[in-house]
Amino acid sequence: MLENDVTRVARVARLLLKKRKTLAIAESCTGGLLTHHLTNIPGSSRFLKGTVVAYSNTAKSKILNVSSAMMKKYGAVSEPVARAMAQGACKIFGADLSIAITGIAGPTGGTKAKPVGLVFIAAHTPDGTLCLECYFKGSRGRVKSQAADQALKLLVELLK
Repeated sequence: MLENDVTRVARVARLLLKKRKTLAIAESCTGGLLTHHLTNIPGSSRFLKGTVVAYSNTAKSKILNVSSAMMKKYGAVSEPVARAMAQGACKIFGADLSIAITGIAGPTGGTKAKPVGLVFIAAHTPDGTLCLECYFKGSRGRVKSQAADQALKLLVELLK
């Protein structure tokens, strides 16, 4: 993790605590990396309500209530699924806001329509759900790291 990433994690934690907001997380392609960064902050239990690493479609469906029909129609790596993951995480943990990440970290699994590095990051707040479509380059670890960092950037923007 780069120095600015550490600062960004600390900033997210400070903003959540200052605004007395709680967070839920649903991760797929990042495998818990975003959660790992946030739980490195002492006192993170005051703002982090819970997380799910929903790597399989079954987990997305059974834990986060993502419709199997939606995943079949759009694919697990899609904007509708990322939005549903964020909404599901917020609901099951009773958080003020949530963030979800789903994507293709590689090095395999990509297609022409959905290449390696395609990641959707959704955030759910009381004002609604928004989703970013991102394309990251590099190794599997690099894609995961960039996705977690982009999720932190989105959280900073939402909490400012």
